Amino acid sequence: MTESSFKSRTFVVLVEDKPGVLDRVASLFRRRAYNIESLAVGRTDKPGVSHITVVMDADDRTARLVESNLYKLLNVLDVQDVSNAPSVTRDLALIKVKAGHDRRAEVLQVAEVFRARVVDVSPEALIFEITGTEDKINSLVDVLRPFGILELARSGRVAMVRATAEEISSLEG
Repeated sequence: MTESSFKSRTFVVLVEDKPGVLDRVASLFRRRAYNIESLAVGRTDKPGVSHITVVMDADDRTARLVESNLYKLLNVLDVQDVSNAPSVTRDLALIKVKAGHDRRAEVLQVAEVFRARVVDVSPEALIFEITGTEDKINSLVDVLRPFGILELARSGRVAMVRATAEEISSLEG
C-alpha cells in the first residue's frame, strides 16, 4: 500500500449523549493506532443525541474498517463517512493578536479581508473569531503572525452532509 492511497477522511458519528461514549470512540482509534487529526463534539437538535466529527488520514480499506467498528460501539446511533459526499465543513478559531494603537487599524484591515470578526478588544490586543476551511484559517494565522499572535484556540472540523430533495420532501409531507 502506498502513502498516496491515504487521504483525509471525515466521519460524522451520531451517539447517545451519555457518559463514556466519547471515551469509547476515541479508544477505538487508540487501540488500532489510528491518529485523529481533528475531533469535535456537540449537541444536536435531538435531545440526548450528540454529533461527533472525526477527521483522520486513511485509505479506502481502513476507512471502511473504522466505519464498521464505530457501528459496533455501544451508544453509536449512526456513522457516515462524508469524505466524498456533498457536505459543508467548517473550523472555528479564536486568535488573540497583539494590536496596540499604532498597529490596530492595520490588524483590523487584514482580518477584514478574511471576514474575521472582532469579539474582544483590550488596550494592547484584539481577539478575532473566524470560521471557514482549515486552509482559510491557516492563511489568516500566517498573515497575523508578524503582528504577534498571543494565543490561538481552534475547534477542529465540524461537518454536515448537504440536504437532499428526499430529506426535504419528507419534512414537508
